[in-house]
Amino acid sequence: MLTKTEAQNLCQKVLKRSGTNDAELILMVEEDALTRFANNTIHQNVAELNLRLTLRMLAGKRSGLATTNRTDESSLDELAARALVNAETSPEDPEFIGLAEPSEYPQVNAVDQVTAGYSPEQRATEVGVVCRLAKEKGLNASGAFSTGYSEIAVANTKGVFAYHAATKADFQTVVMSDDSSGRAHASDWQVSAIPVEALGIEAINKADRGRNPRNIEPGDYAVVLDPYVTYDLILMLNMTGMGARSVLEGRSWMNDRIGKVAMSPLVTIWDDGTDPNGLPLPFDFEGVPKKKVEIVTEGTIKGPVYDRSTAHQAQLKSTGHALPPEFYMYSPRAANLFMAPGDSSVAEMISSTDRGLYITRFWYTRPVHPRDAVITGMTRDGVFMIENGELTFPVKNLRFTQSYVQALADVAAVSEDTRLQLSEYGSIALRVPALKIDRFNFTGSTV
Repeated sequence: MLTKTEAQNLCQKVLKRSGTNDAELILMVEEDALTRFANNTIHQNVAELNLRLTLRMLAGKRSGLATTNRTDESSLDELAARALVNAETSPEDPEFIGLAEPSEYPQVNAVDQVTAGYSPEQRATEVGVVCRLAKEKGLNASGAFSTGYSEIAVANTKGVFAYHAATKADFQTVVMSDDSSGRAHASDWQVSAIPVEALGIEAINKADRGRNPRNIEPGDYAVVLDPYVTYDLILMLNMTGMGARSVLEGRSWMNDRIGKVAMSPLVTIWDDGTDPNGLPLPFDFEGVPKKKVEIVTEGTIKGPVYDRSTAHQAQLKSTGHALPPEFYMYSPRAANLFMAPGDSSVAEMISSTDRGLYITRFWYTRPVHPRDAVITGMTRDGVFMIENGELTFPVKNLRFTQSYVQALADVAAVSEDTRLQLSEYGSIALRVPALKIDRFNFTGSTV
């Protein structure tokens, strides 16, 4: 791993090779370790250390990318040469507004030495407890427990240099019987904040209680949703329209709703890359400091996040939400999302429901109509009927087609507890509560 000074020196060594051309460099150093298990047995332990340099060379309004994980002199020469050739042979970008200027960056501590040094033996000990508990119930546990350390630096020939180091831990498990399953998941930058055994018990209890599920008729139901479902609601809203590009192009669910009340007053959503209660990164991949962005405030739609290009089009300032240049077509994107907690609990939500469904997870969700955030998908890993305020029997998985905007308009309660989860899509972190929604549309069974 590198120190901040070593990272800066390496960045300058690369940028000097750009000659008279402007250039931007992203340095990423990642040290990741993973313990994977299945059939109640650890079957894999792997570790990876990689350094990656991504250079964007400019030739007027043309730009070219090149990437390497080698740092010897000849490899850096080759990196710069490839980037320049790619720039000179690329079409002009009419939206290009030049590189970012130097800024002050907030310092956010996100390094935990215990997490950085967590050993395979430590991960195996915790995973072993989950496997043993599942086996005792006649269930089959699988999943993964990962820990790691990373460094990110963004530098350019205008004088920008931004650096951030962070640790990361993530545990998820699926526990299954012949006809049921349960899942649990948590992420944090401190491994001590992840209660592995408790998460295992959570998944085991869902799988055990979910045996012998029954079919029910499709239709509208009140639902109590675990944070794993709320995660999907907010993630899909992010994918279908929290970025300014989709708003400017008129394809976001925010279009025609900004400044209006479109959700329950219990719903407040924001993005903040400097909050240590998430997985912080205080700047974006253009080297712009991240700003806290209010996306929904007490049901009122406030607006999207911006990178420099979309901010220029909107005559605003970037909020620091640019993605790496290889993902430019998806930029900007919120990456550190939060939903405000409430004052309820899952148990209280269930007890206040006369008839409805307790749902633990959505799966395979896909957009149908982005302008209204209409999503289709399926339930998974535990659905239970609620009758007269009690869980009565497990339910077979259901398919749904539902506007997530409308779903959040129908929120009736929000839990006090929240869960931090890391997305598989581009390291998006979401800290979200459980929800009770008065009405959700299910269109049929998945079997």
